[in-house]
Amino acid sequence: MTAILLVEDDPSIGEGLSTSLEAEGFRVVWIRDGDHALDTWRRERCDLVLLDLMLPGLGGTEVCRRMRSESDVPVVMLTAKDAEVDRVVGLELGADDYVTKPFSTRELIARIRAILRRGRALDQQGPLPALEVDGVRVDRARYEVVVDGRAVDLPPKEFDLLEVLVEHAGLVLTRDQLIDLVWGTDYVGDTKTLDVHIRRLRGRVEADPAAPRRIQTVRGVGYRFVGGTS
Repeated sequence: MTAILLVEDDPSIGEGLSTSLEAEGFRVVWIRDGDHALDTWRRERCDLVLLDLMLPGLGGTEVCRRMRSESDVPVVMLTAKDAEVDRVVGLELGADDYVTKPFSTRELIARIRAILRRGRALDQQGPLPALEVDGVRVDRARYEVVVDGRAVDLPPKEFDLLEVLVEHAGLVLTRDQLIDLVWGTDYVGDTKTLDVHIRRLRGRVEADPAAPRRIQTVRGVGYRFVGGTS
């Protein structure tokens, strides 16, 4: 049975989500604060984490950071905040998705199922050959990125996005295509998530992120990774 760690201090949200998720066939471990979340996660090793950003004790951002340093477990952040800076912080830390309260439980469950399906599909593919374009090497087997000879650590979704862009180097990918390829065809969020990831990714692979040479915007269409394949 797929196990979900729910870290949420609001009793009404915690109880409601636990009931809904269990009705959908998930096993739910509900923790009400960040301090106990890490210990429980290390012990239970759940398949996905629903993590509130604003928690008593250890905050959600720090919980996410520590989880991500130890594992690629999917993390969906739950928060009452909707400012872009909070979205950026969550995604920068490696969260796979970001849901703002109040949210539709049905929508949240759809996102959870989509994330879990993508993870299982990747597990079944086996090792994939490395990609190298214009000084950017994406080693998919080792989950490593090297830019101009320098190792670069990327959160999971930024890695996925870079992989797709490099794999389709020279081609223009629409925003919808990128969302489908990275987040899945049943992703129900908005395109701001893509914008955040592109901006953060440019900061890691471009010499001058303000004047990007590798990841170019095709106005009104989408993005293109430019460079000759090695």
